[in-house]
Parts: sequence; C-alpha cells; structure tokens
Amino acid sequence: MCTLAIYLRVFPEYPVVVAANRDEFLARPATPPTSLGHNPEIIGGKDLKAGGTWLGINEHGLVAGLLNRSSNLPPDAKLRSRGLLCLEALRYRTAAEAADYASRQNGADYNYFNLLIASRDEGYVAYNRNGSIEVTRLAPGLHLLTNLDVNDFECPKISHSYQDFARLADRAELANDPDAMRAALAQILASHTTQLDSRSGRPNALCLHLDGYGTRSSSVIMLGAEGMRAAHHFFAAGPPCTDAYVRAPLPGLIAEEAANRREQETSNRDPAARHED
Repeated sequence: MCTLAIYLRVFPEYPVVVAANRDEFLARPATPPTSLGHNPEIIGGKDLKAGGTWLGINEHGLVAGLLNRSSNLPPDAKLRSRGLLCLEALRYRTAAEAADYASRQNGADYNYFNLLIASRDEGYVAYNRNGSIEVTRLAPGLHLLTNLDVNDFECPKISHSYQDFARLADRAELANDPDAMRAALAQILASHTTQLDSRSGRPNALCLHLDGYGTRSSSVIMLGAEGMRAAHHFFAAGPPCTDAYVRAPLPGLIAEEAANRREQETSNRDPAARHED
C-alpha cells in the first residue's frame, strides 16, 4: 500500500507539496523519474512491466499520483494498467480537465484505484470502487491518501501519521528552505512504526519492509507559485530510511538545463569560447 500526503494551498510559496512513498513488489522493474512524453512534457517514474507511472508532473504544474485501492477481489491481470490512466491524466493542462477525463473512463476496465490530480489552484481524487469512478474535489489543506478514501482515519497509516504531517503545516520557515522541507517530510516517510490493519490483518507502516514487497522509492514534489522555475523535485530510489533523496528532473526545464550543460562543457574545453561582457 502506498502513502501520499498533499498540502494543497497551505504554503503560499508552494501551493502544492506532495510527499509519497511507493510500495510495490521488489522485483517489479521501474525507472527513476524520467521523460514520459512531450507536448506537454511529463516527468515521472516509469513502470517497465505494464507501462504508465505511479507519480508524475507535467510542464503546466499538474501532478498526478496513482495508488492501488483496497478490494476484496484479487487483481485481474487482464485489465488495463492503472498507471496508464495516471499518465493520460498528465496530458492535460488543468486539474479540472484531467479529473473530468478520469471521471469519463469505464471503471470496469481497471482494477480498483485512487488517483490524485492536483495543480496550484485545485485538487481532486478519482476513486474507482465498485466498478465505477467517482471524483471528489479537495478543499485547501492537508490530505492523506492510501488504499482507502482520502483522510480515512480507519487506515492505521493515516491515523498514526496525520498529526506528524499536520505539524509541518505550522512551520512557516520550511517554505523558505526546500531542503529543510524535504528533510522534515523524509523523516515522517521513513517511519517504521507498525500497526496491524484491522480489516486485512497485515502490517501497516509508512516505510514498509516485507519479504519481496515493501517501500520501493520515495518522492517529494514542491510546486512553486511562480512556475516550474520555482519548483523542486526530490527522489529516493529506495526506502527513505536508507536511501538519500536527490534532485530529480523538472518538466519544461530539461532542454534548457541540457543546453546550459553543453555550453558549460564547451566553455571548459575551449577558453576562447567564453564570452565576456
């Protein structure tokens, strides 16, 4: 079970802050955040088995995150990949457009899921449950999502961690220090405090370590109020208790950053190529 926290319009400098752990089978192949499409440019982790992504950003400042939803039915491998729907949502400019697209899909084509869609102005969760897709709009504030409904305190992960996440909302100084924000969120995401889920009887921790299954990676995304240049994207390629977060690509800036690197490399090789004012 994955865990995703979103601060929606809580920090003025960063209208969207997302902190997420991805729990998955350890043998399932995937890549770190990479380019997943153009027009708009999309950055996200890539699932190499079924395609799609579990968490991505596009150049318009739209974030989408996919979490598998709890069900009494075993997953049907013949159904369409839920990660593909997450990727398709990222092709839209606004959260409202992406949420409308998700609402018009046939829930019976997919195993159950929760799909977060958020931009600087608004956020939604699309639930696929009982074979139909229902979209709910999020109010500004902190929201936690796992394999149940958003902010469902019957989920041990949510009931245990909500106050830890909420305390960060009162620390205004974090908005001025992205690395401090990332470190504070990472400390929560690395929690091994385990409670049994009363409905499934399974261990339940934000940072999960089981035989062949557990927390595969972790992400922190901060979308700046002034656009992608003011955004931050951090990614840990393993569980946050052991793996350090590194800066990950941001859509809309990749080509520019590559050109800057080439110019710097050329300048370093050939001093005559340097320009003086």
